[in-house]
Amino acid sequence: MSNTKFDKRLNDIDPSLFDFANYDESGAERTGYSNYSYWQSTFQVFLKNKVATTLLIIITVLITYTVVQPYLPNQKSPTMIYNNVNTGIQLRNQAPDSEFLFGTNSIGQDLWSRIWSGTRTSLLIGILVGVWQGIIGITVGCLWGYVRALDGIITEIYNVLDNIPNTIIMVLLAYILRPSILTLVVAMCLTNWLGMARFVRNQIIIIRDREYNLASRCLGTPISRIITKNLLPYLVSVIMLQLALAIPMAIGAEVFLTYIGLGLPLNTPSLGNLINEGRIIMMVPSLRYQLIFPAVVLSVITISFYVIGNTFADASDPRNHV
Repeated sequence: MSNTKFDKRLNDIDPSLFDFANYDESGAERTGYSNYSYWQSTFQVFLKNKVATTLLIIITVLITYTVVQPYLPNQKSPTMIYNNVNTGIQLRNQAPDSEFLFGTNSIGQDLWSRIWSGTRTSLLIGILVGVWQGIIGITVGCLWGYVRALDGIITEIYNVLDNIPNTIIMVLLAYILRPSILTLVVAMCLTNWLGMARFVRNQIIIIRDREYNLASRCLGTPISRIITKNLLPYLVSVIMLQLALAIPMAIGAEVFLTYIGLGLPLNTPSLGNLINEGRIIMMVPSLRYQLIFPAVVLSVITISFYVIGNTFADASDPRNHV
């Protein structure tokens, strides 16, 4: 187009259709700002799920009460055998009343205090196993997936350990070592991290060769920084889900070992011991409360962790953020 035609078209434009923008010195100094926060957005999405929020409140209250229960007034001992003050006979299988809220067991022990003491024991086992599984599983999984030189070595170690049934390891340790909380924790920690390590390794392999990771390697960024800054943030959702499920799985393993007679000694209350004791007398209708109460507590813990873990995993996915 020639300059003459261009100038003619400019002259045909109605000047009233346009306004000149005035220069604003203060506006020129402003910079773009976003108040986006990853964790704030994660919790906002999580709190929108009413079921998960309700279960979070319930499990928080339950755990808090489990911790403070021994220090509250008028609490009975979970191991003391109570007798009738008039006859001196053990208060065996006494139904729930104002004095024994959950009744007594077959030897006269207060079931209320035993359930909360057993919940503390089972939660302690579950949290210890979950923390160990998270630390070792994530560390080994990251190195296994990112450092190619370690892939063959760790794969062989994994194949050997994974082919040994976890139940057999727990049973052997229960036979060899003295039954205790430490024995159960050690037995579960020996191989429980394998699943987490393999899961993290597979996720790392998917994203390790993306452009930003290749650029970081070319710039000489240390491996530890690449893993912590470039890789792990993308795996927060799936890792949180695995960790949330590790606790109820450990509690379930404790219940299973107790069921087959290899769990904690009877003088150490746990949900496994209580459920096993209730299972023996469950066919007597008047005594089923001894199974129902610990089973309800175990169900609440297991379901709560499962739902909260799934919901938090979805909430921590950036694609669901607000």
